[in-house]
Amino acid sequence: MSDTETSNQQANQPQFALQRVYVKDASLETPAGAKAFTQPWQPEVNLEMNTRTNALDENHHEVVLTLTVTAKNAEETAFLVEVQQAGIFLVAGIEGPELHHTLGAFCPNLLFPYAREAVDNFVTKASFPPLMLAPVNFDALYAQQMQQRAAQEGNAEAH
Repeated sequence: MSDTETSNQQANQPQFALQRVYVKDASLETPAGAKAFTQPWQPEVNLEMNTRTNALDENHHEVVLTLTVTAKNAEETAFLVEVQQAGIFLVAGIEGPELHHTLGAFCPNLLFPYAREAVDNFVTKASFPPLMLAPVNFDALYAQQMQQRAAQEGNAEAH
């Protein structure tokens, strides 16, 4: 086998690599101010997640995982943290549904620990107790999203 044939075979192999991880945007609000620290701490925590992708070029994609965490204590918002954790991924030789799954489930799964740590850092720097978010099954969320999309498309075709 020649060097050209070997390099052609390697070029056709699927490639995946995390190139960079960074915080794209972050914010912390403590609307209750000092009042949040004068009441017994029994928070009700709500987590919202969202992902989006942006093709940078043929083989590079930016994936942004947004976590919005709201903690209410005694019906009043104690804090709201939003973190947009981003990554640049090299994805080559993967197309169609596999590419969509990689960007929609696998990449957010890699970004989540970074986003979770950023949320915890903001919360503790605001003088609240540490907040370690539970792991998330992005494959299950992705599958659920695909089922909902298929059902919506089915309903649209029926009308």
